[in-house]
Amino acid sequence: MKRLLDIELHKFRYSKSSIVLTIIYLVIVVLMMLSGMIRIDLNGFNGSFSDLGIFNFPLVWHISTYFTSFLKIFIAIVLVSLTANEYSNRTIKQNLIDGLSKKELILSKLYLAISLAILTTFVVFIASLILGLIYSDFDQPSIIFSQMGYLGAFFLAHLVFFCFCLFAGILIKRSAFALGFVFVWYIFEGILNLIAKGVDTYYGTHIYDWFLHILPLNAMSNLIKQPFTKIDLVKSALNQISVEGMDFGYDIEWIDVVSVCIWSTLFIYMSYALLKKRDL
Repeated sequence: MKRLLDIELHKFRYSKSSIVLTIIYLVIVVLMMLSGMIRIDLNGFNGSFSDLGIFNFPLVWHISTYFTSFLKIFIAIVLVSLTANEYSNRTIKQNLIDGLSKKELILSKLYLAISLAILTTFVVFIASLILGLIYSDFDQPSIIFSQMGYLGAFFLAHLVFFCFCLFAGILIKRSAFALGFVFVWYIFEGILNLIAKGVDTYYGTHIYDWFLHILPLNAMSNLIKQPFTKIDLVKSALNQISVEGMDFGYDIEWIDVVSVCIWSTLFIYMSYALLKKRDL
């Protein structure tokens, strides 16, 4: 495992675009940490974001993982570029000549995807912990380290997305087109969601509920649900327009966990099947 991961890390170190994108990701995370000092004037509230209590433990775990999850595209581009560039630079063929099997090639990519998912999760953990220690009104360990399941969901969401991007990079073999494929799939799922909602409305079925858990990007997004209605300012606004009876769920559902694990496995298997079939 270490040997295969070292091969991928060597490629990463010599890829300027990968390093730049990773730095951009880290800079945005740091800027999000500084957002606690931004002052707002809204709905009779005048103060900073930190005054809203969004950085209080344990809410900060939910808030930070939800918002930083939108940044995973930067790391996904790194993975797609490294994978697709191996075809254009013929390094993938050279690796096979040097003695790597196709199975080891896929495993090396998988180890890189897992490492990137672990890295991003660790960065968000540290950033959230610092935010909470600075701004939170609570400092009891039982409160600080509660609801950390969102970090686990964050890791799984990134892993399945990275595996999907890895599959796209191997399938298309061109980084720009591979990213285009990911975007087209995102639109495809959105269209299916709209159709399912229409069918549910007209026939009274529950197809959309199933799509939320079955389709890969849906399940990935559904792992960490919106945290807005947990914020006191939003709660008061909702009460003013009489929607307090609405049910907002925040729990991580096991069906989504199982779904993204299955999809991650399928994407890796399909990547290996493609690589095994092709004459490189």
